[in-house]
Amino acid sequence: MASNCKLTKHGSDVFEDPTFYRSIVGALQYATVTRPDITYCVNKVCQFLEKPLNSHWKAVKRIIRYLQGTQDMGLTVKPAENLSNLPIVAFCDADWASNIDDRKSTSGACLYLGPNVITWWSKKQQTISRSSTKAEYRSLALASQEIMWVESLLKELQVTHQTPIIFRDNLSTVAMSHNPVLHNRTKHIELDLHFVRDKIQDKTLTIKHILSEFQTADIFIKPLPNTQFITLRNQLRIQDCNSID
Repeated sequence: MASNCKLTKHGSDVFEDPTFYRSIVGALQYATVTRPDITYCVNKVCQFLEKPLNSHWKAVKRIIRYLQGTQDMGLTVKPAENLSNLPIVAFCDADWASNIDDRKSTSGACLYLGPNVITWWSKKQQTISRSSTKAEYRSLALASQEIMWVESLLKELQVTHQTPIIFRDNLSTVAMSHNPVLHNRTKHIELDLHFVRDKIQDKTLTIKHILSEFQTADIFIKPLPNTQFITLRNQLRIQDCNSID
């Protein structure tokens, strides 16, 4: 998706065949199973299934052209070097009030088990956040929940793992998750999100800051310039199959 693309549901240029639009977008949803690089843009065009406009269809055609030009690329999976103590690393981020129609934020994250990315998502948050910190913290809580699920699965399979790490590029969110004093000033954040702090105190979860240019989750929350998009796509281990030994 073009980095300056701002899609909205308001407009008079109604697409002439909404059923065709829905069928194409539905097919693109299946492609996200192995192509996390198109997760954000597919999630975005899915928000206009009720009344698609020509501007939405233009964005869909851009996705199709991108897939046509990268048919040989796919998600690379390789064996872990040490199965006895697998690292669990997650990257999560949020784009505050990014939806110009309802001003809801977008959460995005990806989770690595060993060298491989095993789960990823791009979701519009269900409620409106009055601050960027609240939107970021909600995204952090969602990633923590996903880690808990992966941990329970590994425990059932009797696979040991390291203490999970979540990387954030928002310093205020990292500070708030570690410092319980700051929570007294953020009572507007729902209590069910504060389990993140409890996991940190139990030493079952680690939250670390990362520079924005290395934040892999950016690819799931907003359109990016070509250079940054390709860099993050490589971090997701999406490679050309012809270049793999």
